[in-house]
Amino acid sequence: MSDREGLGEFEHIIILALLRLGDEAYGMRVRQEIEQRAGRETSIGAVYSTLDRMEAKGLVESSTGYPTPERGGRAKRIFKATLKGIQALERSQQALMNMMEGLAWKA
Repeated sequence: MSDREGLGEFEHIIILALLRLGDEAYGMRVRQEIEQRAGRETSIGAVYSTLDRMEAKGLVESSTGYPTPERGGRAKRIFKATLKGIQALERSQQALMNMMEGLAWKA
């Protein structure tokens, strides 16, 4: 990903969910946040494949949390947006605002 490239819609939503969730940004919570806030149903597989792709691009990073009893002693993988990811989010937001400027429409 070049430093000038924007985010796809789902990547945009994922980074916003990570920023909202902070230390609670693990796969299932990200999925729930997207469903609650964006009204968009998505599979956990789509969330993880997008997070993995974004991590490979340097937009997010992950770390292993503490094991939890509700997960049978398995640790959660916690995600957070990197500076590169936040900058890509800002570019995408600005591009959308620039494209919308001066438009008047009714749905």
